[in-house]
Amino acid sequence: MLVMTYSEARQNFASILDKSKIDGAVLVKRSDGSMFRISPEQNNTSPFAGVKTLFDLQHSDIMQALRETREEN
Repeated sequence: MLVMTYSEARQNFASILDKSKIDGAVLVKRSDGSMFRISPEQNNTSPFAGVKTLFDLQHSDIMQALRETREEN
């Protein structure tokens, strides 16, 4: 995991965000020794968000179809 000083992080903030997205986190160390972790937030959107279908399906329709499929197996 990358550890940077506060001054380095301040000068390169955009690259710190990019690095944390790739590596999961970046640590920033202040002159007093305190450490802070910069890490990306988890994306809580559905993997199906924005998917277009030929039919006007509702969430309940999809969940029912999944239940039926699981019961068959």
